[in-house]
Parts: sequence; C-alpha cells; structure tokens
Amino acid sequence: MCADRLSIRAQLSFAGFELTVDEQIDLGSVTVLFGPSGSGKSTLLRAIAGFETPSRGRIAMGQDVWFDSDARVELVPHQRPVGLMFQDARLFAHLDVAGNLDFAEKRSRERDTGFGRDEIVNALDLAPLLGRGVDALSGGERQRVALGRTLLTRPKLLLLDEPLAALDHERKAEILPYLEQLHGRFDIPTIYVSHSVEEVGRLADRVVVLTEGRVQAHGPAAEIFERLDLQPITGRFEAGALIDARVAEHDRQFDLTRVEIDGETVTLPLVEHLDPGEIVRLRIRARDVAVATQRPEGISIRNILPATIAQIVPEPDTAFAEVFLRLREHRIRARLTRASVADLGLAEGMSVYALIKTVGLDRRALWTE
Repeated sequence: MCADRLSIRAQLSFAGFELTVDEQIDLGSVTVLFGPSGSGKSTLLRAIAGFETPSRGRIAMGQDVWFDSDARVELVPHQRPVGLMFQDARLFAHLDVAGNLDFAEKRSRERDTGFGRDEIVNALDLAPLLGRGVDALSGGERQRVALGRTLLTRPKLLLLDEPLAALDHERKAEILPYLEQLHGRFDIPTIYVSHSVEEVGRLADRVVVLTEGRVQAHGPAAEIFERLDLQPITGRFEAGALIDARVAEHDRQFDLTRVEIDGETVTLPLVEHLDPGEIVRLRIRARDVAVATQRPEGISIRNILPATIAQIVPEPDTAFAEVFLRLREHRIRARLTRASVADLGLAEGMSVYALIKTVGLDRRALWTE
C-alpha cells in the first residue's frame, strides 16, 4: 500500500469540551494517539471514521477528501475505506466466529489488498475458534475475532480505539503480540488510540500526544518519550528510551537472549519466539539505569555499556536530575539524584559507563520474511 498522508483539520465542540486539530499524519507506519482519558483521542478517531462530524474543517487521505465543511463534502462511515475496532468487540451474538468473519468478507471481496481470509485466520490463530459461539469466547479471544473481522473489511486505514482497555493484564499480554505484527505483515497503515505507555512502547512508530483537545506533540516515538516537557503526560516513573536492537543469540543454558545495540551486547530474559537477526524494540526506563565513572567489577548487573554524557538536566524542586547518555547512535536516560551527580563529578562530554539494571520490558518483534 502507498504511504499516503492523512490530513486532519477539524474542530468539534461538545458541552464543556472542544477538540481542535490541524495535523498531517504519515500513514506509512503505526501512529498512536496518546494522552490521558478525556483528551479527545477517541473523538478524533471517530471523526476520521465519520462517526463524528466536525463543525468545520477538512479530512483527507492523500487526494481523497472525506470531509470538507467549505466544499460541503461529507462521506458517511461506510464510504470511507477505514476499519474501526472499538474497545468492546461488538461481535454479532447470533453468529459463530466463522459467521462474524463471513459477514465482513462478503462486503469486501471486490477490494484487492493482497491478503485473504486464510492469512488473517492464521495470523490471529482463529482456526480453533471458528465453530464457537461468541458467548463461549474469552475477552482476549473476542478481541482477536473482532480484529480479524475488521481486517476482513480490507481497509486502507486501520483505526483501533483502545482495543485492550477492557482486558486484564493477562489478556493484554495474550493479544499484544498479535497487534505487534499487524503493520509489518499486512502493510495496513494504523492509527491506534491508547493511554498506556506500555502499548505505545511496543506498538508505536510515531506518536501524537493529546491533552484537553489539543495536540501537544507529534513525532517519532523515541523522540516523544525523550522530551522532558512531556513527562507530566508520559509519566516520570515510565520515562526512558525506546531502542531498536538486533537479536544476536539465545543462551539456553541460562535462559537468556542477547541483543546488539550500537555494537554492544545487552542481555535480557529468554524470548523464545525471536530468531537471530530479528529486530526487536526495547524500552529502557530511566529509573533502571545507573552511571559509573569507571567500569565496575564484581557486580551482578550484566549490561554495562560505554557512554558519553550528552546532557544533564536538574529537576527543579526535587532531589533528582535527568542524565542523557549517548551510546554510538542511540541515547538512553538515567534518573539520578543531584547529590550523585555532584559526588561523581558528572559533566557533559564526560565518558562514563551506563549500568542497565532491567531491559527488554517492552519487546516488539518487527515482522520479517
């Protein structure tokens, strides 16, 4: 599919709330609309799909105009080539799983997307569920079926409105791997709504940050989570770096997986389904990074990387400072006390060692043939 841009210039007003957006979203990847509850994420998604009508503005995918208040253009939802999946699965209770998939497929057979029903059933492991009724499905299974049904509408743009919000932690862990592979496997541009940093870390290529109906930031996921001014939204506890790394090998004696970052080896708990050479995404939290001025010995921390201090930003009115560390091509962060910074004599440009206590909490396998 071509990587068009979605142009959104829209204003929507409700009682006590106003959403104003003027953005160009690159559709060659996965974009996450991120922000706290009530920030306007789902409203924006529904406007893109045609379920909410802006008071004024223009929405277009490439050259195809879906809404233009000045030109009086407004395509209704079924005229827009989008697939929208809601928080609740909204499956047809009177049909079994196969029937729900059939319903979508019959209405999209004329669209050529390069993939068919069998590929979707295999990708989402739906074959064992086909003969089951909707009421016999777990929450995670219902969402997988709903996702399969949405894909079978063969959309040019996939819209996912917090599809994991109603699931417990175990069910979220069950379905996240399926979501991770979607864009790489089916090449469908995706806009995903979430207020979960974990989901953003695992799924997002780009992030649009919304608060109180306004866009606060828009850019690559790694850059967004590096910005200190967004910490009140992204969370200081979750602050850190997103890094793509290459799987080097598995150590089955000690149940470890080794990955390479900028020529250095990082060890994390064994991830069975990854193959050597595969690219994965790691999220390294600032609170899990310590700094040493000399390479330590006799220490339990396995991941010790040479680094250079790029920036030190003291945090006003707290005991802490954010220390940005440059490896070769990537940057990570350490959240240290200002007293530690002073005691160690840390300064920008100084060569140090980054001690990573925990790594690989968010792993995204990028689809490879």
